Amino acid sequence: MAHEATVRGLGVGVSDDGPDTPVVLLDADGRVVPIFISADQAQSIDHALRGEPFKRPLTHDLFVEMVAEFGGAVDRVRVDGLAEGTFLAKIDAEQYVDGERRPATFDARPSDAIAVALRVDCSVIVADDVLDRAGRPPEEFETREEPGPGPERDRGED
Repeated sequence: MAHEATVRGLGVGVSDDGPDTPVVLLDADGRVVPIFISADQAQSIDHALRGEPFKRPLTHDLFVEMVAEFGGAVDRVRVDGLAEGTFLAKIDAEQYVDGERRPATFDARPSDAIAVALRVDCSVIVADDVLDRAGRPPEEFETREEPGPGPERDRGED
């Protein structure tokens, strides 16, 4: 069985890469799944959470636009595996050609899948195994309000 998740938000944690590593937090079945991501991925997810587009499309925006242009749609994303400390994900999509539905599944990094899901407002699903291995009680996470956007958030040009 799998569980629908919501994106709780972004934070920072301590990883093998050091302190202040960006992390996206998923809420599912009363637990929180922390997934460490890159700063670029965090920025893309942050813009999607806030509904603030960049002045120019980011890679995730481009992906969504291309899928739609080719007659497709993203149905859902799945965080469906955990191997040697690395989360695995899939993007489930569909395309209609000559009136027939053609499903497609793409391997993805969880951060990319989540960034896409936020843009198309589709379900994020977390597998039981992932939740059992990586899910933590919400009390383990300190939350606080973040200040408004700073200069580092206002970059939108390549």
